[in-house]
Amino acid sequence: MQGRIIKALAGFYYVESAGQIYQTRARGNFRKKGQTPYVGDEVEFSADKDSEGYILKIGERKNSLVRPPIVNIDQAVVVISAREPDFNPNLLDRFLVLLEHKAIKPLIYLSKLDLLETGNELDDYISLYRSIGYDLALSVEELLPLLSQKITVFMGQTGVGKSTLLNKIAPDLALETAEISESLGRGRHTTRAVSLYNLYGGKIADTPGFSSLDYEVTSAEELNLAFPEIAKISQACKFRTCTHTHEPACAVKQALEAGDLSSVRFDNYLQLLSEIENRRETYKKVGKKHPK
Repeated sequence: MQGRIIKALAGFYYVESAGQIYQTRARGNFRKKGQTPYVGDEVEFSADKDSEGYILKIGERKNSLVRPPIVNIDQAVVVISAREPDFNPNLLDRFLVLLEHKAIKPLIYLSKLDLLETGNELDDYISLYRSIGYDLALSVEELLPLLSQKITVFMGQTGVGKSTLLNKIAPDLALETAEISESLGRGRHTTRAVSLYNLYGGKIADTPGFSSLDYEVTSAEELNLAFPEIAKISQACKFRTCTHTHEPACAVKQALEAGDLSSVRFDNYLQLLSEIENRRETYKKVGKKHPK
């Protein structure tokens, strides 16, 4: 039988196939191969009528997230708050870089707009991200049509209202929410497990909140590609490996000076580039201390 894992819990994998849910376990040979089934996996499995089934084969994955462990994602809604915590374009860009690198389509949902002192405080940012080509929703009504026929992950820093949004979209899920911890300035972790739910003609996944963000971009070339507007402009740079920092005839710096590239986005690009280079230097030093 063929199906998709929609939930993993305590060693059991719940596989959906032809509208039915089957409780399965993974065969021991997966452990020997160093393979682990994840939510989102397309699998081949066996299922007897009166006993639990077994996963026999895991299909090829088109993408994956390590934290949370989920695979074969079509798109991800990045929930970013207008207030409490304040809108943070640097954090948003970190999520977008992760998703661009993973070939997962990003959607941006701006939460807590009602906490803004005036209604147009973030209009420049809204226009910026839409001009780059990102879908940006300001309400549940704008977001819902984007979920149809897709497997969608919801992600965002802890406390931005991600579970609250999911409760609005699917009240029956009764996901827990928590108040912002004023003393820490961030929310408490409220989501315990990753599961896929059938909703609006697609599937949605709730994922744990993030207090930090890890991503796998390790070179200037990869980072360049993860900023779509910079990647497009950089095709006119003199050097194919231009980092847009010191090289002559850099089309990206020219676009920045002409006002054709957001200085906020470019500053975030430079910060991430600096972090990549610092990590490389650290690895080099560690390698010298510990020769093979």
